[in-house]
Amino acid sequence: MLILIRKIGQTIHIGNNIACKIILIQGEQVKIGIDAPEAVSVHRSEINKRIKSEIRA
Repeated sequence: MLILIRKIGQTIHIGNNIACKIILIQGEQVKIGIDAPEAVSVHRSEINKRIKSEIRA
């Protein structure tokens, strides 16, 4: 696992076509904006788990 420290307004790039920008930090919450192609699925982990369990059923 890669761990990075970023400040508000800073961006992390993943590959050539995904960018994650830190939008807001409030207490223990972080708001992140993600720019990715439509072909790339982006989900929170709990939603991803639900999708996987529905596919198995």
